[in-house]
Amino acid sequence: MTYRADTARYDTMQYRRSGRSGLKLPVVSLGLWQNFGGTRDYPSAMEILGYAFDNGITHFDLANNYGPPAGSSEELFGQVLARDFRPYRDELIISTKAGYNMWPGPYGEFGSRKYLLASLNQSLKRMGLDYVDIFYSHRYDPETPLEETMGALAQAVRSGKALYVGISSYPEKETREAHRILKEMGVAATIHQPSYSVINRWIENDHTIEACGELGIGVIAFSPLSQGVLSGKYNSGAKTGTRGENPNGSLRASHIEPRVLAAVDRLGEIAQARGQTMVQLALAWVLRRSEMTSALVGVRNLDQLKDNLGVLNNLSFAQEELDAIDDATREGQMELHPRPTGWLR
Repeated sequence: MTYRADTARYDTMQYRRSGRSGLKLPVVSLGLWQNFGGTRDYPSAMEILGYAFDNGITHFDLANNYGPPAGSSEELFGQVLARDFRPYRDELIISTKAGYNMWPGPYGEFGSRKYLLASLNQSLKRMGLDYVDIFYSHRYDPETPLEETMGALAQAVRSGKALYVGISSYPEKETREAHRILKEMGVAATIHQPSYSVINRWIENDHTIEACGELGIGVIAFSPLSQGVLSGKYNSGAKTGTRGENPNGSLRASHIEPRVLAAVDRLGEIAQARGQTMVQLALAWVLRRSEMTSALVGVRNLDQLKDNLGVLNNLSFAQEELDAIDDATREGQMELHPRPTGWLR
C-alpha cells in the first residue's frame, strides 16, 4: 500500500526559525541514532516515520555512523525515501554528520577535508540523495585547523551537496571561531547540535547557548531525555529492553547514580502537577529558551513518539515551576561538557 501523508500534517506542530536563518524546524525533530539500524525492519520503521511526518515532524536527523552497524540508518532511511517519502522530499529537512570513525586508516574520522567530503558523498549514496538539507561537523577536531574543517563545510554548500551547515558538540570558544571562519567564507553557521537536558546543562554553564543566541545560530538539543533517564524508566531498576541493558552502550553508570534518579523522582512530581508525563516536562524545559529551535528525540516505538508529541499541549512554565525544577535537579546534574575528542556519539 502506497503511503499518503495526512492532509492535516501541519495543523498542530509548531515551527521555529533556526537562529537568524530562513530555515524553520519543528519543535520536535526525530533522530535515527540508535533505533533505526540493521535490526529495524521496514514496516516498523515506516510506522514511526510515517506517523512522525503525518504529525508535522519534517526534520529527520542522521549521521554517517548511525546504526548499528554504522551506515545502516542512512541505508534504511534511503529505502523510506525511495518507496514512500519521495513525493514529499521538498517538505523534508534531512540532516547528516561526519566526525566519528567510519573506515580504517588516518582519513576515516575527525575533521579533515578529505574525511568530511568523502563521508558526505557516501551518505548521499546511502540515502539516494543529491543533497542533504543540513551537514554537520559532528565533533571538534583539535588536531585539524578549524579553517580546514569549516572550509570543507563551505565546500559542501558551494557544491550544492548541502543547503545549510552546522556544528555539533562544539564548546563556546570553538563555536565562536567556527562562526567567524564560515562568515569570512560567505557561509552561515546555521545550527548547533549539542547535548542538553534539565540534568545536563553544559551549554548553559560554558555559555555556548548564549553565544549561539548572540551569533544567530539555532540550537537543536540531542539527548533531551539524557539517554532515556528522564523518562523515569530507570527509577524502577529495570533495564530490560533499554540502553542500560548494554554495558558497552552509550548509557553510562554515572547517568543512573542514586543522586540522579532521586532528581528524576522529584521531577516526576512536578510533571504530575502540570498534567504532563516526565518526557513531556523534560522536552518542554529544553524548549523554554528563545535560543532553542528544536528538541531531537529518539524513539523505539510508536507509543514513545506519541508521548513526545504530547509536549505540544503545554510548552510554557510559570517562574515558580522553573524554580522548583532547579531545586529538584541541583544535586542530580551530570558533568557532560564535551572533551576535545568528543563523547557519546
